[in-house]
Amino acid sequence: MAILAADTAEALAAQARLVARWGQHSPDQADVIVALGGDGFLLETLHRCVERKRPIYGMNCGSVGFLLNDFQEEDLGGRVAAARTVILHPLRMRATTVDGTVHEALGINEVSVLRQTRQTAKLRITVDGIVRMPELTCDGAIVSTPAGSTAYNLSAHGPIIPLGAGILALTPISAFRPRRWRGALLPHRAKIVLDMLELPKRPVSAVADSTEVRDVARVEIAEDRTVSLNLLFDPGKTLEERILKEQFEP
Repeated sequence: MAILAADTAEALAAQARLVARWGQHSPDQADVIVALGGDGFLLETLHRCVERKRPIYGMNCGSVGFLLNDFQEEDLGGRVAAARTVILHPLRMRATTVDGTVHEALGINEVSVLRQTRQTAKLRITVDGIVRMPELTCDGAIVSTPAGSTAYNLSAHGPIIPLGAGILALTPISAFRPRRWRGALLPHRAKIVLDMLELPKRPVSAVADSTEVRDVARVEIAEDRTVSLNLLFDPGKTLEERILKEQFEP
């Protein structure tokens, strides 16, 4: 195992105890990567390990820990061996800035566009080559995976999506016109294009998880099924169960 930790006192102390007990290998040599921290650190670890293609078993040393297992020091090897695998396919963002530069990044949770100034953003939404909304005035919009549907998407009043549903959520952020539009559910194979209108008056940034691109003119978003990320969960506490349970929380 490679035991990695977030840069917090709690996570680093837990890492030291686990390494003393279970040993330590480099991520390139390990069969599995154990990530200690919060959801943000787990996403960071997933991004860092895309090319390594190692399964990741996270334990919560942060706050929410929605994507993580409970922290326990005992029988870590047995827990990892008994864990269930969830396969995630991220979104690929292709963002073109106003000067024509193209940036690509992966979004495991979501890809979002956000206004940069006091001016609202104006977007045109195209799905699979068809303009579905000629103009949306808003603070921004989110395209979310099922795994990310309980994160920023849910805070923006988007729907919770069960894993394996084959659906992406397109959710507006504080839509002003059309005011009553609440978003759309799209097939996971959909190709989504967001064009920014009235630039440079209304500058917009694009964000794929923690990667931000400023002053974008167009953002193309599609699920990348060539990339598979393996998350490990304790039996009975899988990500599917957590997403389902979230829909019944008061």
